[in-house]
Amino acid sequence: MEAKSETPNQRAPLITAGIFLGVGIGGFIDGILLHQILQWHHMLSNIRPLTNIANIDLNTLWDGLFHTFNWVFTVVGVVLLWRAGGRDDVPWSSQTFIGSILIGTGLFDFVEGLIDHQILGIHHVKPGPNELAWDLGFLAFGALLIVIGWIMIKKTRVISH
Repeated sequence: MEAKSETPNQRAPLITAGIFLGVGIGGFIDGILLHQILQWHHMLSNIRPLTNIANIDLNTLWDGLFHTFNWVFTVVGVVLLWRAGGRDDVPWSSQTFIGSILIGTGLFDFVEGLIDHQILGIHHVKPGPNELAWDLGFLAFGALLIVIGWIMIKKTRVISH
């Protein structure tokens, strides 16, 4: 047996599953850590501050919808992983899978940060002093995860059968 790089098409089902799982995981990390534990923001907290019961209820609803989105991506990722696992032509590699999850998590951070923080302005990572720095740091962290994941996938070596 000799080591060789597999073509992206052979690894595509594993990579796709990892990206979907990464998006779901990234969303759950955001929702659990930033929304619930640290309580830095909620989905609509910049446009509907938590100053009255109606706004608290609305933010709670939108946080729930946000978690539903994360759950759907996670379930799709599990289904795709299950299907990839049933294929003999998909080479299994922890490095490819972890790299794909990092790409998905980074994509979540980058896209959510760009849309919700910058374009729509519905919330910020940590409102108040240095809010732009927190938002830009969130975008940079997402981009970094994408790059690290991409490098991991590109450098993956698997054993040919």
